[in-house]
Amino acid sequence: MAADKKVVLITGCSDGGLGSALALSFHKTGHRVIATARDLSKLSETRSAGIEELQLDVTSSESIAKCAESLTKITNGSLDLLINNAGGTDNSPMMDTELDQMRKLFDLNTFSLVSTTQAFLPLLLKTPNAKVINHISMAAYIGVPFQGGYNASKAAANALTETMRLELAPFDVQVIALMTGMVKSNILNNRATKKLPEKSIYNVLPGGLKAMYADGSHLWTKNTPDAHTWADQMVTKMSRVRCPYIIWGGESVNLLRLTTHMPVGTLDGTLRKISQLDEIEKAVKKR
Repeated sequence: MAADKKVVLITGCSDGGLGSALALSFHKTGHRVIATARDLSKLSETRSAGIEELQLDVTSSESIAKCAESLTKITNGSLDLLINNAGGTDNSPMMDTELDQMRKLFDLNTFSLVSTTQAFLPLLLKTPNAKVINHISMAAYIGVPFQGGYNASKAAANALTETMRLELAPFDVQVIALMTGMVKSNILNNRATKKLPEKSIYNVLPGGLKAMYADGSHLWTKNTPDAHTWADQMVTKMSRVRCPYIIWGGESVNLLRLTTHMPVGTLDGTLRKISQLDEIEKAVKKR
């Protein structure tokens, strides 16, 4: 393995996801990529490309420590770029949300950014212009209905990223927020199996909450990039010596930047429509 190749470790690289797409894109641009996942059997895409892999469960301190030790051995203590990509979603109205599930979501989407970065920091400190990239989401800025736990975990992750950016800057470690809008990937597939509790106050539509419990593909448009197109664009931006503190990508991110200048009612109207809250309100009023 060429010693001059920059080493990139990416968490959450399971097949069909954005982590896998990033790993493949970094690999084809000449980086030494270490793809990680909790379940190594789900790394067939990166494995077929000849990408190195390590097992990593970002919610397990033991797994994180073991991965950091293994990486130190196979790269001789080298790490140029840590991408905290692992994450998950959960859809339910706040009044139906199970708090234990919400805590697990924060463990995965928020607290893991700290624990993983802490573990790999000794390697990053040895590297000039090292980078930590935390994969956030436009949900950090917009209170999309029926995914409050996810929104909150990403908003908290964004706040942590801002703090980490300031705290690690004196040590020449860049901390960057990867702010992603809509991208065609499998992250929303688990929505198809979700159902409202029978006694939920939102269970008033004959067809249920189709908009929020489908696989998410109904939200895609002709402008929604596929995962590999998105990844190629992001890798180009991440590969710069000095990066902006936020890297934007995916559909709707430009719209997100305008939301602070939009009337609240305009944004609310859009969110109510895509989440079927407008239909729910009509159904409730007809009772």
